[in-house]
Amino acid sequence: MIADGVTVLAAAVVATLYEFQTGPLAGARGFWHGTLIHGRSMGILLALLCGFTVALIITSRRMHLYTPTRVASFLDEQRLSVQACLTSGLLLTGTLYLVHAQDIPRSIVLITVALVTIALSLRRLFYRMLIYRRFDRGVGTRNVLILGTGPEAHALRHHLESIRHLGYTFKGFIDFPGSSSRFTTTSGDVVGTLDTLFQHARKQFVDEIFFTTPCERGIVQSVLDQARLHGVDLRVVPDMYDGLAWNSPIEYIGQFPTIPLHCGHVPEMGLLLKRVVDIFFSILALIVLAPVLAAVAIAVKLDSHGPILYSSERIGKKGRVFHCTKFRTMVRDAEERRADVMHMNERDGVLFKISNDPRVTNVGRFLRKYSLDELPQFFNVLKGDMSIVGPRPPLASEVQEYKLGHLRRLDVTPGITGLWQVQARQDPSFDSYISLDVSYIDNWSIWLDLKIIVRTILVVFAGTGS
Repeated sequence: MIADGVTVLAAAVVATLYEFQTGPLAGARGFWHGTLIHGRSMGILLALLCGFTVALIITSRRMHLYTPTRVASFLDEQRLSVQACLTSGLLLTGTLYLVHAQDIPRSIVLITVALVTIALSLRRLFYRMLIYRRFDRGVGTRNVLILGTGPEAHALRHHLESIRHLGYTFKGFIDFPGSSSRFTTTSGDVVGTLDTLFQHARKQFVDEIFFTTPCERGIVQSVLDQARLHGVDLRVVPDMYDGLAWNSPIEYIGQFPTIPLHCGHVPEMGLLLKRVVDIFFSILALIVLAPVLAAVAIAVKLDSHGPILYSSERIGKKGRVFHCTKFRTMVRDAEERRADVMHMNERDGVLFKISNDPRVTNVGRFLRKYSLDELPQFFNVLKGDMSIVGPRPPLASEVQEYKLGHLRRLDVTPGITGLWQVQARQDPSFDSYISLDVSYIDNWSIWLDLKIIVRTILVVFAGTGS
């Protein structure tokens, strides 16, 4: 912290002398008599300089820049140093704005912040190199004991001894019942047991103990209490199924540290682009087809009794229920008459479709042929419940009959159109239906979506809907 304060002072002096093209003695005299910057006394300038220094020290402390160098990597330390300097610089410029210090040249402020950033980064680099050289000579290292003799313990020992700049000196293993190793452990490596742990820690001047073997919570708590009593640091290294978590980073979920073993790839940019395409095409379609929407609404209303729109509960991504909206194509009591026409079903498995469904109205038959009944689903797309391209949103009754593998269809957002709709819409096979949807999920790309959209337009104009 003292070094940071001296660095700030030196940077401010150099920036001031450079800006006013004056010598050190003349600059110091003008600073003391308040004539260096007209209208600004020495007290105000010192207050600003001290404020910047305090802000830098507090920010650096919160970013753990004063912790031992072994904790953070070199790149992290450099990144945090730059971040701390820029944050403190912003606080300084904000203070200058609030006190209306227009007479203080902004170039001095910018040069000071830049010099401090460069100087602190270089100082920490040289200090780290000096510490590494000391560690290589065995000076300033921390003595450690490893509790356990399993594969995790041997891997940790190899890690500490092969990377000298971590600053650790291995002093031996502590044998623990149940931590048998498939590696060869010489008698000289094992220096004691759990009962004599802290006796050996005292003899070897141990600074830290690494706990690498799984055991009961009470044993760990007992060792922790004794470590506090003897002033020895204690770290726990989870075995995590024989080394699966080695080299994995620690990620905090709230206050809980976790070790991620696997993180699936999420094409974030692709999904963002897909959402942009959905919104763009939906708005464009609703604007261009507004006269068609109005005409269809009037035709549905005049053709038969009942509402213009039909809303049904569908199952969306990850099983979320939403209301899918379409133009009504059936008579008002179609759901009550469903049982009467179940024997006419032309599809396999859980699908239900009848080519000449007696419940379909005259206008509804025309709307289905050209897929005009699905135009209101563009509103579902704008809400985010659906996408333009994706698997067809199933009914809850269909999902209840799905096998475990069929649930993959629900991993993505359902769509107005999809690979099945343009490639095998008339195929009655449920297996083909599932296969095409899974193929779309496995091979998805924005280009595939655009191809399906173009093919959908051709299918609509061909009138092959049902």
